[in-house]
This record gives sequence, structure tokens and C-alpha cells, in this order.
Amino acid sequence: MSPPPSGGREAPTEPEPVLVSGFGRASASAAVTTLVRSPDHLDELIARRAASGGRALARGLGRAYGDAAQCAGGLVFDCRGLDQVLELDATRGVVRVEAGCSLRALLAAIVPAGWFLPVTPGTAEVTIGGAIAADVHGKNHHRDGTFSAFVDELVLHTPVGRRTLSPADSPEPFFATVAGMGLTGVISQATLRLAPITTSKMVVETRRGADLDQTMEILERADASHHYSVAWVDGVARGRCFGRSVITLGEHAGIEDLPAHQRTDPLAPARARCLPVPPGLPRLISAPLIHAFNATYFRRAPRRATREVLAYPPYFYPLDALADWNRLYGRRGFLQYQYVVPDERADVVRLVFERLIAAGQHPSLVVLKRFGAAGPAPLSFPRPGWTVAIDLLAGTEDLAATLDRVDELVASAGGRVYFAKDGRLRPELVAAMYPELGRWQAARAELDPDGLFVSDLARRLHLVAPEPRFAPGGRDE
Repeated sequence: MSPPPSGGREAPTEPEPVLVSGFGRASASAAVTTLVRSPDHLDELIARRAASGGRALARGLGRAYGDAAQCAGGLVFDCRGLDQVLELDATRGVVRVEAGCSLRALLAAIVPAGWFLPVTPGTAEVTIGGAIAADVHGKNHHRDGTFSAFVDELVLHTPVGRRTLSPADSPEPFFATVAGMGLTGVISQATLRLAPITTSKMVVETRRGADLDQTMEILERADASHHYSVAWVDGVARGRCFGRSVITLGEHAGIEDLPAHQRTDPLAPARARCLPVPPGLPRLISAPLIHAFNATYFRRAPRRATREVLAYPPYFYPLDALADWNRLYGRRGFLQYQYVVPDERADVVRLVFERLIAAGQHPSLVVLKRFGAAGPAPLSFPRPGWTVAIDLLAGTEDLAATLDRVDELVASAGGRVYFAKDGRLRPELVAAMYPELGRWQAARAELDPDGLFVSDLARRLHLVAPEPRFAPGGRDE
């Protein structure tokens, strides 16, 4: 047996890399992960990593569908340790919160006080830092814009120091960080403005759309009449049913909307039930199941518009009722393809569906929404028009080639794809989709001059400069 090192103690061992993947589970890469315990600890981790010459990236709850929260061969900062609601001003509706706090946890703190998130995506299992880094949007973008429109201030940790950024005092670094996909540094906390509510319920109007044309007509009219709007679209229906849908339009309920027994405690927290999906399942989602489910779901929707009062989770976060629902797709996983096209190219929505169907693809979930004005962040995804999110089984025949052709169609129409969902876009289309890419790269270079923060997405799309020290096998040399 060899003697122990001097001092009688065993030498510290480096943590072993683990496989890290996006929510779609379609591709993974190996990285070392470390839990961030405090802002000071984060500064130490960044300084040590910068001195070593390696690469790093922040990660929250891992709900980016593709490779945006992966850093092959690098160090991943697990920010879930920064999860505190630091200060809530219930009079003004302003909250200061750590970046690793989930939307679910924040809502649990603010809803009983009469406040809600002014913008929320389709899952509450997202961290505040992730919501800012992806500049998430919701069912009300046509009215209220993106998440960043309500961020007054954020604290960013970079290799050149810790900075407090705001849209008024430091617009370029602030808006480079917003929608910057974690490539400008690590957000440790943010100050947000909230939206007032008088109840924890929603008034939801549900109706059918007989086909794609009627669905888009109803949603376009709803821009002026409803705060929230979204359509589930049957992505496999053909013939006269092509693009049929179930449309839900929503508003925050007032006390007068509640039944009498709920008015005594109108801000009562929602009791969200969550059923787990066990690990290790084979792929349960298949083409026959998709067709059967879609037909049943459409038929169960009311023929005429109905109005009901619901707790907020079923309206905003229906899929959160099934924990780890991505496991239903088995080990091969799935892709989510989300794009936006301007109003004048609404025809592209139909063309994309037609191309997927012609290629033999079977979208398992399709969501159609309206977008309003674009925000000031160079890499923010939304722009005025139509956005469609499409879940597709990974590994199916001709999927890559089909989506490559769809990318070109979207780009030629003046549209773009969403980085937070992407895992396979070709780099040559990025500049056309995001014409302010150069402005973002200049701001990033000032915040991270040596390129410490890198992701698999950034490497694949050439968002950052090539790394001469990065080996093709996926590890820093």
C-alpha cells in the first residue's frame, strides 16, 4: 500500500463529471457541477475558475429544453442554493429575491399578499435567474411584454467583479444579460415589480377553434378583449379539421367573480396536486397515442364558449400537475421547436404544419400564441406576430432535415427560433434571425473579456468566439 500524502491526510479528489441535459433529454454532455451556497461563495468559485483557465456556466432548475444550460467539459454552477425571498414590499408590490428561487416558491410568498407575477411562462418550475436569462414570455405578451420589462435591478457576478445593473443606469450590460442565456455572468438576485390581484383565482373562457383559420381569427380578436390568451392546437389533424384547437382566454378574477364560500379568503393559496412520473420508463408517447389523445381532448372541449373560475395553477401551469413529465418520452427524449413570425407572414404557421405532416412527423403538443411589441434586449426572442411551440419525438426519421428546411422558411419570413428551446439550429442562420447579435457580443466582451462563461448552445451557434483550448471530445485541455 502506498503511503498517504504528507500531513497524514488523503489528497483531495476532483469531483467526477456527470451527464447534464436539457429538459428535452435529447442530448447530454459531461460537466462537473457545484452547488452555490451564497453570493460570496459564487465570487470565489468564479475567481478560481477564471484563474484555472476553464469554462463555466450557471444553471437553475434545468428547464431549458435544449443545450442552453450545459457546459461540456466545464464547471456548472448549480444556483438552486440561492433560493431566498429577501424582501417583499407588500404596499408597493416590489420584491427582492435570490436568482435560484423558483417561480413556484415566489408565488407562494406573494399571492397571499395580493400580488402576482406580471409575466410568467408555462411552468412555475423555473428560477428567477433563468427567467431573466431567457427573457421568458407568457400568455399576455401582446399586452405586457416579457419578464424583463418588470425587472428594476439585478446583481451580476462576472470575472471582473460584481455589478448591480438596471435598465436606466446601465442599459447595455443590463439588456445583454437579459436574454443573454447566462453568457454574461451569473445573476445572484433581482428586484421585480409585481402585478396586483384581489383573488388567487382566474376567470377562464374556453372555446373550440374549428380549424386553423378560425383559431387565428379568435386569438387576433382577443388581443383587445383579453389579458391572457393561448390555443392548444391539434398538430396531426388533417382535412377540414386541420389546425383545430382548444382556446383559453383568461383574466384575474375579482372577488365578485367568486362563489360565496370562497369570498371569505379570496387570496387563499392554490392547492396544486402533482403526480410523479417514475424514472426509467420506456417511451410512452407514440404516434397512435398522440392521434387518440388529440381527438379526445378536442371533443371534450365545449362546443360553445364557457366561462369558469379556476385556481391559477391549472390555467398557467397545466403540465406542472405531472412532475417530470419529460420522462414520458423515454431515454431518447424530445425536441421543442418554437418560432415566431411577423403578422404579415402568418401564412408560415400553416406552411410549417404542412411540412411537418408531409415529412411524417407527429407533434405531441402544439401551443399557439400572440406576441406584441419587441423588447430592447438584443437576443430577446419575441417580436410582434405569431409564435408556435411544437413538441416532437426525438430520433424520428428525417426530423433534422425537416427542421433545417423549416428554419430557412422562418428566417426568410423575418422570424426566429427561441434559444431557450433550441438544441439543433445551424449557426449560419443566427445573424439573420437576431440582427443585433453584434451589439450583444460587444456588451458581453466587456462583462466577460476572457470568455469564462460558455454553454453548449453558445459553442454550437457560434455566439461566442471559438475556444482554442477546447478539445473536440468535450473537455477543456
